[in-house]
Amino acid sequence: MAKTLRTTCCIVGGGPAGVMLGYLLARKGINVTVLEKHKDFFRDFRGDTVHPSTLELMYELGILDEFLAVPHEELRSISGVVGGYSFKVADFTRVPTHCKFVALMPQWDFLNFLSERAREFAGFDLRMEHEATDLLRRDGRIVGVVAQTSDGPVEISSDLVVACDGRHSTMRQAAKMPVTEFGVPMDVLWFRIGRHANDPEQLFGNINYGRALILITRGEYFQAGLIIRKGSFEEMKAAGIEAFRQTIARIAPYLGDRVHEVQSWDEIKLLTVKLNRLERWHEPGLLCIGDAAHAMSPAGGVGINLAIQDAVATANLLADALRERRVTAELLARVQRRREFPTRMTQAIQANAHKVFAQLFRQTGPMEAPWQLKTVVQIPGITHVIGRAVGTGARPEHIKDGRRSGAYRRNQVGKIAVAVGIAAGILLVFRRLRQA
Repeated sequence: MAKTLRTTCCIVGGGPAGVMLGYLLARKGINVTVLEKHKDFFRDFRGDTVHPSTLELMYELGILDEFLAVPHEELRSISGVVGGYSFKVADFTRVPTHCKFVALMPQWDFLNFLSERAREFAGFDLRMEHEATDLLRRDGRIVGVVAQTSDGPVEISSDLVVACDGRHSTMRQAAKMPVTEFGVPMDVLWFRIGRHANDPEQLFGNINYGRALILITRGEYFQAGLIIRKGSFEEMKAAGIEAFRQTIARIAPYLGDRVHEVQSWDEIKLLTVKLNRLERWHEPGLLCIGDAAHAMSPAGGVGINLAIQDAVATANLLADALRERRVTAELLARVQRRREFPTRMTQAIQANAHKVFAQLFRQTGPMEAPWQLKTVVQIPGITHVIGRAVGTGARPEHIKDGRRSGAYRRNQVGKIAVAVGIAAGILLVFRRLRQA
């Protein structure tokens, strides 16, 4: 017989959105249970970029100094190389936040930090090795989840279930919620490769020979992501590991002396890229946020930060109702309305970036940077505009009762106007690149 538990809010998924939401609700005095199916957070091949918008939330929560004490790298601009042409893509030095940089931190360190702070609140209950497998229903409403553990099944009843269990969300599938899929022309191969102190920082990527290589700094090594044509991994494997090494060395010649570190295909993980979103993010008693509501592409590295913004909006809009046990369908719909605008805008930009990559994959020989790219990156202030778009995104969220930076006290209409302007500018850049 299944054990039974009771909580106010059951969060499925111990990723950035789930742990952040659990922290924020427990901070408000709400009993919250976070279910994570793994035994720890140590899983590699994740995005590690903590953007200025997320760092600003840490400031508003009063834990920024503690967070920055965790080992990390600081990226104040993003550069790239197309063929032999080096250029700056984004500059964060004018982003209106306390931290004018992207923090590069392994995601397990981020999650360990946040969950440790959350445990300081009596209502926070993080349960590892609890895999949610189904939803509990009563009278047409979702009233909890069923989880499998090493000790057998557990039923957890709650006033609200929040699905934060990623792009392959089990909770979303259990609720039979329709998803709109957008075609994606690429996948990513993640692997490690050594880093030298004098290596360039080119998070945007090294682009050549019809491929793009992203390098995320992790101290003594890079977390590398090779962007490939969707569905082409098996043919790459058939060509052999030596051909893979040669591909890396051709794209980024300065890595040629260490490509031998990649010994086998077992060290290379395939990320099947998706771009989709739910038509409706909620059902009675259930709310989906983060990748469970809208799977993002790795383009721009904004997925984690967008999921965290979802969590903040959810806490801001639902905390009082959860405390008073009066969460309604209208309140859940308000979360979607709040977050759908930045989701759609970001996905539109990513879809245009994908079209550029689709053209990139048609080339097999050495590349030269198109004149359109050289022209765009020379526009005065363009790197600061892109830096703000990447660093804060559209409609950044704030802690409802947190301390605020004076730079962020803006009229909401003005914020939206700026966001639309930035997005329009970036879309124009991609259209110009597609003409190359």
